[in-house]
Amino acid sequence: MTNSPSKFANFSKNVSVNTEQNKPKGGFIMHIPYIGITDFMSKKQVQKMLKVFNTHKPKNKEILFHVGVMMSYKTLNRIPTKWENAFPKKEELSDIFYTNDVYSCLHYVDYDGFDDNLAKSLSDAIYCCGFPHALQLDMVWPSPEHIANGIHMSRKQVQVILQIGKNALEQVNNEPELLIEKLGEYEIVIQRVLLDKSMGKGIAMNINELFPFIKAIRENFPKMGIGVAGGLGPDSINLVEPLIKKFPDLSIDAQSKLRPSGNALDPIDWKMAENYLIKALRLY
Repeated sequence: MTNSPSKFANFSKNVSVNTEQNKPKGGFIMHIPYIGITDFMSKKQVQKMLKVFNTHKPKNKEILFHVGVMMSYKTLNRIPTKWENAFPKKEELSDIFYTNDVYSCLHYVDYDGFDDNLAKSLSDAIYCCGFPHALQLDMVWPSPEHIANGIHMSRKQVQVILQIGKNALEQVNNEPELLIEKLGEYEIVIQRVLLDKSMGKGIAMNINELFPFIKAIRENFPKMGIGVAGGLGPDSINLVEPLIKKFPDLSIDAQSKLRPSGNALDPIDWKMAENYLIKALRLY
């Protein structure tokens, strides 16, 4: 199946629902939550997990299956890195993002922030994917202008998810009020945020720390989707249950804890991923 250009995202404060082709099945509303698995390497892996998702998805709950694929500034530009065997080659991305039955998301990593031409890099990264549904920025407060310009240059409409990690929170002194002030700069260029102090290292989330940030974002940016990540896996999915009970539209993502080693450099154990997905769906 070949994707057609995405029509369901825009960069206005009011994200509209429409009926165009390239949106995940079930329609699109900003607060439809997703359950994510990040580090897919092949189409076959997506097909297997999508079957699990469809089998166990609650019948009366609208929820998306987030298929996350990693790319970094270095892998985009063929610069040697320890991650080059852990991330798919850029030529393989469009094959992984083969279907609109999932919420396809490219996770673009650049914590160094030395890219002087970020807009072009984002545009090039999106181009490699074919027609992804979302672009997650694993970066520390990238320029909103560069984000908007990169999306515009790509000539594709994708949702933007901004990861708010440990370093990003430190820059706002770990204070919800300062986070809200900072997020105000991004309101017209992002559609979701992911609160993720672990940043792919498998560090367990602390829900008591996350709660005031989620509450503040929900109150100040009611149209913004919110997700959390941090140490989630088949044996730790219960960590997030109290948050989902409080915020039923909360999205979640898992990565490192989907392998026995807990090291994102190692391949995902797909039996672990299947168990995580089944248990996560029960929370909704």
